[in-house]
Amino acid sequence: MSDTGKKWNTNLNRGGDRRRSELCKAMDWQAEWFRRWVAELREPARFHRKQWEFVYIMQALWERGCIAPGKKGLVFAVGTEPLPSLFANYGCDILATDIFTGEGEAKGWANGDQLCRGLASLNKRGLTDEATLQKHVQYRAVDMNHIPATLRNFDFNWSSCSFEHLGSISRGIAFLKNQLRTLRPGGWAVHTTEFNISSNDHTLESGDTVIFRMKDLEQLAACLRKEGHFVEELDYSLGGLPQDFDVDVFPHMEQVHLKLQLNEFVVTSIGLIIQKKKRFF
Repeated sequence: MSDTGKKWNTNLNRGGDRRRSELCKAMDWQAEWFRRWVAELREPARFHRKQWEFVYIMQALWERGCIAPGKKGLVFAVGTEPLPSLFANYGCDILATDIFTGEGEAKGWANGDQLCRGLASLNKRGLTDEATLQKHVQYRAVDMNHIPATLRNFDFNWSSCSFEHLGSISRGIAFLKNQLRTLRPGGWAVHTTEFNISSNDHTLESGDTVIFRMKDLEQLAACLRKEGHFVEELDYSLGGLPQDFDVDVFPHMEQVHLKLQLNEFVVTSIGLIIQKKKRFF
C-alpha cells in the first residue's frame, strides 16, 4: 500500500453519519470527508457535480469497508476517471471496464477524453506509481447492456453518470438490476446518474442521454427490496445554500455546476447505494 493509502487509515464516518442515496448538495463541500477525498484527488474543491460524484462514490464505499487491502472492485464506463488508481493505493484490486473502443469513438466520447484505452488512461493524474497500478488494476472492454457472465464475486462496484447513456430508462433500470450479479452476497454497488428535478412525469426517456425521475428510482428500489436486496434511503432534498439555487444554463459555463439545464429540464446528480442480498443458510 502506498503512503497515500496509509495517510487516511482512519474510521472517518464509518458507522456514523453515512451517505444515503441522495442528491448532490452544496453542504457536502463543507464536510471533512469531502475535503479529505478532494485532497487525495489533488484538485481544488469546486462546486461541480462531477467532483461530487467521485467524492460521493469514494466516501460511500469507504464507509462500508470496501476500500481496504484485498478488496475486489469493478467499475463500469471508467473513461479516464481517477478512482481506480486511487483505490489501488489502498490495496484494492480493480477491474476497470469501458465500452469497446470503436463504439466509444462512434459516440464521440474520445473527443472529450472520456474513453478508456487501457491502463495508460487510468493514471493521468499520477495518483499512484506505475508498479502499484500494474499490480492492482486491470482493464477489460465491457458492454454495460450485456455484462459478461464471467464477471462475478466482486466486493463492490461503481459507475459515475454512465447508465443514463445506455439508450433508455428501461435499459438503465435493467443495468442496475443486472450489475448485482457481479457482486458477492453482501457486496455493495454505488452508482450516480442524472436526476430530473423539474418533473416526475415528463423526461427524456430514450436517446443518448436519459433523465431519471423520482418514480423511476422508487419503482427500482421497491423491486430490489422485494427481491431481498438493501437500498439506502432515497433522500431527494435539494439543499438550501446559494449554490443549490444556481442553474447552469446553456452554454454551460460550469463555474457553479451542481444543477444544470438539459433541454427543458433542470437536472442534478443523484447517487444510489445498493447492497446485494446476503446468503442465508
